[in-house]
Amino acid sequence: MNDAEHVFDWLQGWYAAQCNEDWEHEWGVKIDTLDNPGWSVRIDLEETDLEGHDYPRQDLKRSGNDWVMAWTSGMTFHAACGPGNLSEALRLFRSWAVENAPNEQQDGPASIPPAPDTAPPGEPVRSDHQPGAVSTCQ
Repeated sequence: MNDAEHVFDWLQGWYAAQCNEDWEHEWGVKIDTLDNPGWSVRIDLEETDLEGHDYPRQDLKRSGNDWVMAWTSGMTFHAACGPGNLSEALRLFRSWAVENAPNEQQDGPASIPPAPDTAPPGEPVRSDHQPGAVSTCQ
């Protein structure tokens, strides 16, 4: 697994760990595109272990398409970045979350189970949809 996949897996676990039948109805994670081009990220911190922690504004500008900005405002973590920097922006959030929330881990919250119906390439996948069904990942 490359680092970009790893940070997305971590973010999925972090999001799932926040969901408590209330949080996900009011708060969440939003990833969108920018027209310059690039990405924007908004991660709500209210009612999480990160509520009340500040991320000082960070601006990394390497070239016209290679840049990352991250900061907190109110109870939200914000990031904006170039078209190839989304995983870098999410790694900034992950590092900050791990440093500031005692229950977070670099590899993701410990209580998050692996995704169902997944297996490494070439390994059999057991499906709950049909008892005893086995297929092979391509």
